[in-house]
Amino acid sequence: MPATLPGPRPSDSAARLWAPLAAFTAAEERLGDRARARGPVAAGLYEFLRFGVKQGWACLFGGAMCGLLILTHLAWPAGAPLARYDVLTLAAIAIQVAMLAFRLETWEEAKVILVFHVVGTAMELFKTKMGSWVYPEPSWLRLGGVPLFTGFLYASVGSYLARVWRLFDFRFTRHPPLPALVILSAAIYLNFFTQHVVTDLRLALFAAAAALFGPAVIHFRVWRVYRRMPLLLGLLLVTLFIWFAENIGTATRGWIYPHQAGGWAAVSPQKFGSWFLLMIISYTLVALVSRPKALADVAADVDAAPARPTSPQATAAPRPAGSTLE
Repeated sequence: MPATLPGPRPSDSAARLWAPLAAFTAAEERLGDRARARGPVAAGLYEFLRFGVKQGWACLFGGAMCGLLILTHLAWPAGAPLARYDVLTLAAIAIQVAMLAFRLETWEEAKVILVFHVVGTAMELFKTKMGSWVYPEPSWLRLGGVPLFTGFLYASVGSYLARVWRLFDFRFTRHPPLPALVILSAAIYLNFFTQHVVTDLRLALFAAAAALFGPAVIHFRVWRVYRRMPLLLGLLLVTLFIWFAENIGTATRGWIYPHQAGGWAAVSPQKFGSWFLLMIISYTLVALVSRPKALADVAADVDAAPARPTSPQATAAPRPAGSTLE
């Protein structure tokens, strides 16, 4: 079984252009070499650790927003001249600017995130008017009843998808056709508005999503080889973590639902379905830019251990295909 061949390296990787990350990358490669030398158990544990670090790095924007929600809820003075929601908006802008300045996001990804920001804000304006949820604190930087930081919460989902796609070098088998995803996403977005005046079609939308994504397999490279899982399962797992994050948002009174007016309670499981549908919209926007590629487009093993050396020349294995933070 041949060893995995390294894939192309992005030319604008922050891991090589930003000195603090470049130093970390070198240390991480040495750690990987030592893990491989210790055998398959150590290599497996290292790959698991690498997976967690990459996921955390992909969540940088969303994690920062969750951290700000918690920090400002606990520490921001109630009577401060600058309202807490306005602080969140200004901090979100600063984070976005920094991510572009340090090349942690590409401009193409930023454009997609901006689109999702606009899409999310438009839906927020309608949903808050319908009383689906409210923002209980005052602010100056707002449109109607919607503080401007909320658009960045939607954008953080797009940011995660764009970054995780690049970090794990996604490849696909039986990926849904992009035109079909665009049609499904448009229907999902329209249903978020029309469900208040006509029949809610989300069950039909769930069925359509299962039909499109059910046969698809996502291949992702954690370290030296591609691993795989059903794409639909991956989207459901991401949705679960978004639901966890929404519980953080409501517990910190970033926003509240009607059943939380008298005190915090867990977000309804029904919102899991709503976020799954929103995930599809975000996924479609990112896919339109990243353009899904088939696994056959690269030379790599799938779910395979590195080959056992059979000659002195084979002992010098290729470097990992990408740094943890690329």
